[in-house]
Amino acid sequence: MSKTSTDRDGRLVLRGPTMAARYEALAYPAAGQVDAAALQADLAAALEAVEQQMSGWRPDSDLNRLNAAAPGQWLALPDNLLVVLAAGLQVGAASGGAFDMALGDLVSAWGFGPPVRQPDEAAIRALTGKPRQPCAEVLQLAPGRARRLAAVRFDLCGIAKGFGVDEMARVMRAHGICDYLVGIDGELRASGRKPGGAPWSVALERPEHDNPTAAGTLALDSCAIATSGDYRNYVRVGQARLGHIMHPGSARPVQNGVAAVSVLAPSCMLADAWATALTVLGAEAGAALARQLGLDVLFQLREAGGIRPVAVGRFA
Repeated sequence: MSKTSTDRDGRLVLRGPTMAARYEALAYPAAGQVDAAALQADLAAALEAVEQQMSGWRPDSDLNRLNAAAPGQWLALPDNLLVVLAAGLQVGAASGGAFDMALGDLVSAWGFGPPVRQPDEAAIRALTGKPRQPCAEVLQLAPGRARRLAAVRFDLCGIAKGFGVDEMARVMRAHGICDYLVGIDGELRASGRKPGGAPWSVALERPEHDNPTAAGTLALDSCAIATSGDYRNYVRVGQARLGHIMHPGSARPVQNGVAAVSVLAPSCMLADAWATALTVLGAEAGAALARQLGLDVLFQLREAGGIRPVAVGRFA
């Protein structure tokens, strides 16, 4: 259920469901500046459009139309979906294939895609036993259209939620609001300042499986942050907890000691994709690439003595 409220200090709070999660928008509009009901409706509509285009769970989504198309068949697709697919290919290339959208079958086999279930050992063996092509080799884009070049399923869980946050920011600006904080779970984007000039402050979680706690706070200055981790969305296999992020090379969930990765970027879409890519790469290779590309990243590593942070750029 969507919800609108205004605090005593004039803070407007808008909340509602989206992408199996909750969205939230905060702002301090001047009296009479904003029609809160219209803003809420436009936020909900923008996020509904993202889901209808990019969800792997909706059989009739545009993404699943692409997944069902015959290999080689060009398909007209919405501009926003093409933007996200292009960004995913760019991050995939820059990360050496660590970010790969062509893992939909693998995600489902491990129990994270539709339908939710325990890992399917037979499906996992079948996928592990055959050679796979990276996304750049099986997805081709052109103005207004795309085609898959092999019978693979694309999954946008590592980038679509971030794009949804960017769409929320677009709606806020369209309603004349320049100072805001918007987010979906751990994906957040801030613009401007709070009244009095203070920046928007957000909490960073310590990625403990059973009881995530605050590891500190961070001031967001007209940028976005996204966090990927193994501590919220996981399956149990024996005594092991396996997170939802897949390693394209091993065809298994990532198990490299990385508990969480947070990335700052100009857009939440890019922050989201890079958080996934750097989780796959691991702390050593990921931190080296982050320094090379000038990314701002916080790795939180799960070690015998507890969580150890490794900071790059503005997190340092």
